[in-house]
Amino acid sequence: MQQVISASRRTDIPMRYLPWLIEVLEQGYVDVPQPYNGRIRRVLLRPEDVHTLVLWSKDLWPLLHDVKGTRRMLTRYEQLFCHLTITGLGGSMLEPHILPWREVVTQLPELVQFTGDARRVSVRFDPIVHWYDGDETRSNVPFAEAILSHVSQAGITAVRISFATLYGKLRRRGVRWCDPSPAQRLEITGHLVELARRLGLTLYACSQSDLVAAGAVTSCCIDGELLSALHPRGLRAATGKDAGQRPACGCTPSVDIGSYAMRCPNACRYCYANPEGGSA
Repeated sequence: MQQVISASRRTDIPMRYLPWLIEVLEQGYVDVPQPYNGRIRRVLLRPEDVHTLVLWSKDLWPLLHDVKGTRRMLTRYEQLFCHLTITGLGGSMLEPHILPWREVVTQLPELVQFTGDARRVSVRFDPIVHWYDGDETRSNVPFAEAILSHVSQAGITAVRISFATLYGKLRRRGVRWCDPSPAQRLEITGHLVELARRLGLTLYACSQSDLVAAGAVTSCCIDGELLSALHPRGLRAATGKDAGQRPACGCTPSVDIGSYAMRCPNACRYCYANPEGGSA
């Protein structure tokens, strides 16, 4: 069975590592160090070996504008699926090297055209973050309505959320984080669910099943059933639980070709991985 390839949960490959991506795709394979045991896994990347190539990024402009020949290279693959993260915080201290969200949303119509189906594009309003600014609490929630309106206008129907998990390393990055209570999270989620419904969107909760109580749908960010249904030749993708992901993750099996050693220049303060300029 062909594999679903993820590029990548561990770093922003489409935005920051395009030459590397082109190199390994042309090579037809990549050797990936496993994050916990350091063992090397060879992953085949020839078009005939790949069911779907899933791209995760905060800015797909380089892909859409064929930087380094990326767009032409990707058209060799039968199916692409894109997760574009738009939190509303681009250009702020929390996302210092990301474009403002009003610029990023302009990519959505072209992204739908490039992938061939709006169902192959998902927007991640993720994570939802709260922090203290002096005596005031601030959040990216106020950006949600405008962002989701653009998502709907592009014909995209899937929006994914989660609330930031405040690991210790995040607290060492110079931000006074605020962690909403469970009741506050449900209230915010309920508001976003209603907003999404009005716009014809489905709001999915990524790895936070408690949000289902507020009307969110459990997310399969990589969904083998959906990818099978959308595949141009109807080829089946693997389904069932991806054993390599967190227990609460709903994703089906895929192979991530990123590495935490590929430090991300985006330098987002809330990043769970290994951003440049941030505490690991």
